[in-house]
This record gives sequence, structure tokens and C-alpha cells, in this order.
Amino acid sequence: MRSLTKLTWVELKLFVREPLSIIFTFAFPLVLLVVLIASFTPNDPAFGGLRPSDYYLASYIAVVIGAIGLIVVPVRIAGYREGGVLRRLRASSVPGWSVFASQAAVGLGMAVVGAILLGAVGRLAYGAALPASLISVTAAFLIGAFSFLALGLLLALIAPNARAAQGLGLLLFLPLWLLSGAGPPPDVMGAGMRHVSEALPLTYVVRALQDPWVGSGANVAALLVLIAVAAVATAVTLWLERRAG
Repeated sequence: MRSLTKLTWVELKLFVREPLSIIFTFAFPLVLLVVLIASFTPNDPAFGGLRPSDYYLASYIAVVIGAIGLIVVPVRIAGYREGGVLRRLRASSVPGWSVFASQAAVGLGMAVVGAILLGAVGRLAYGAALPASLISVTAAFLIGAFSFLALGLLLALIAPNARAAQGLGLLLFLPLWLLSGAGPPPDVMGAGMRHVSEALPLTYVVRALQDPWVGSGANVAALLVLIAVAAVATAVTLWLERRAG
């Protein structure tokens, strides 16, 4: 437990020194949130009766989760693999799981900070609504975060090096961001794009957060999809780790 605490503290300090992490966790979602809210009128019919500020606030909290899971975590873990850090830690009797756990802890913590920042800006600058059900939104946030952290760890083990992890993460993140509901609202997308959206895991994070946020209740179907994603990604990651070990 002591090694996990130390690793988590070190990872936290490394996180805040990394420009890529800061940009995709805080700056990118915040700038896009402001731009998109300002691009639509409050009564735009494309949002199904929701105000753009409410719609996009929940969506961009999901974007923070996606960015940490697909860009930040894979690059760090793949970099450790490439540089032999994981091997040296194992040789020093530091269990491999503690490295993954420290990354997950820091990623979750930064996702919380990012969500609070977006919530504060959305509320103070645009009068966005607070969550109608804080418990359901919190549950959706945690499940969504763990599902994307699991995907991030899997991506880190698949990628041969940090540069490949970064490229693959960006390649996955950009279409997820655009088509999950954080870009154009689904009502203005064509039928083909809506079908693609249904296959993207970030879509279900958006739905799981949006529905209880605006008072529609917990989206159980979306939560079950995210739990399945987390379970499959974790199982495959453990299998790959055993093979590598």
C-alpha cells in the first residue's frame, strides 16, 4: 500500500508537468464547451428541448473522461514499457498492478477536477443547470471513468511504444468526440453517422451523464454497456499482462 501511495504521488506530479495531459484534460474540453454553447441559441430545436448549455456541459464531462482514458493514460504506461520502467519496478519488488492502480487513481482524480472546472464555467458563465440527480450522475461518472481507464490500460499494452500509443489514442479519440454527442447533436447528424455513434463507447458515457443531469433518470442501458466495456477491457488487459510476464 505504501508503494501505491508513493507511485500515485509521483504520477500526480508528472501529470501536471505534462503539456499534453493539461491540454486534453482541461483546456480542450473547456474551449470547445464555450465555443459550442455560444454557437447555438437557447431554444435550438436540435437539442430536443434541452438548452445547449445543459446538453454540452454533461457531454464535455464525458470528453474529459475519454481524453484521460484514450490519450493520457496510454502514453504514460506505454512510455514506461518502452523505457523499461515497468521491468525495473518489478525487479525492485514493486508489483505491476500498483503502477496501473496509480495511473487509474491519478486519472480519476484529474477527471474529477476537470468535471468541476467545466461545471463551474457552465454554471457561472451560462447558467447551466446543476445535476437533477447528483447520485445518479456520480455513479455514471465513476462507471464511465473506470470503463475508459480500462480501455486506456488495454491500449497501452497493445501499442508498441509511447508514440504509437499517442497516435492510436488520438485516432480513436477524435471520432469518438465528434460522433458521441459532444460534437453535433444527434438530431442534425445523418442516419449513417447516428448508426456509427451507437457503436462508440463514449456515446454511452454521454448518455449516462446527460439523462440524470437533466432529470430523465438513470440510463440503465448505457450503464450496462459501460460496465461490459470495463469488464472486457480489464479481462483482455490481465490476459496480455500475464502473457508478457
